[in-house]
Amino acid sequence: MTDHENYEQLVRLFLPEGLLDYFNITNIILDGEAVNVHLEESNLPPSEYAQDKLESKDFLPAITVQDFPLRDKALLLHLKRRRWMNHSTGNIVSRDWQLVASGTRLTKGFASFLKGAFGI
Repeated sequence: MTDHENYEQLVRLFLPEGLLDYFNITNIILDGEAVNVHLEESNLPPSEYAQDKLESKDFLPAITVQDFPLRDKALLLHLKRRRWMNHSTGNIVSRDWQLVASGTRLTKGFASFLKGAFGI
């Protein structure tokens, strides 16, 4: 394995399962209070549009999602989701992405943990 492959395997342990199947890490910034992981969605069109002709059309505005803390530092995932032009319909489409717990800026796993641990 190359150093990059080893690094990716290590990072996969800290990120929500399956995230790197659809996103690429573009930057990691460590500051005094947080680990900021910047990710961009890969140019892999959603399977529900397999029959349509899609063309990548940049990204939606980035969102920030908080995940499980690492060594007393917040883990902030800065996600840039891709959008595509559906030439079959003329509409802009994006992947139906359900990683974020509804009504929060936390990953579903972290939100479930907090709810179970603290009853919130």
